Amino acid sequence: MAADQRPLNEVVFLTVAEVATVMRVSKMTVYRLVHSGHLPAIRVGRSFRVPEQAVHDYLRESFVGVESA
Repeated sequence: MAADQRPLNEVVFLTVAEVATVMRVSKMTVYRLVHSGHLPAIRVGRSFRVPEQAVHDYLRESFVGVESA
């Protein structure tokens, strides 16, 4: 079963602060990623929650490999 098809009760959601810690960026950077659509999130009241797998997927897709000449 793909991660995006996982039942919601099995999805681990992270707060913006937790995502910022994992990515080693500021909370404002996480908010920008969420608002730009680069990082999917759900809104819970006035807060956002980001699926943990989405953070891992974003980091994997954003990885810049260094090629030797």
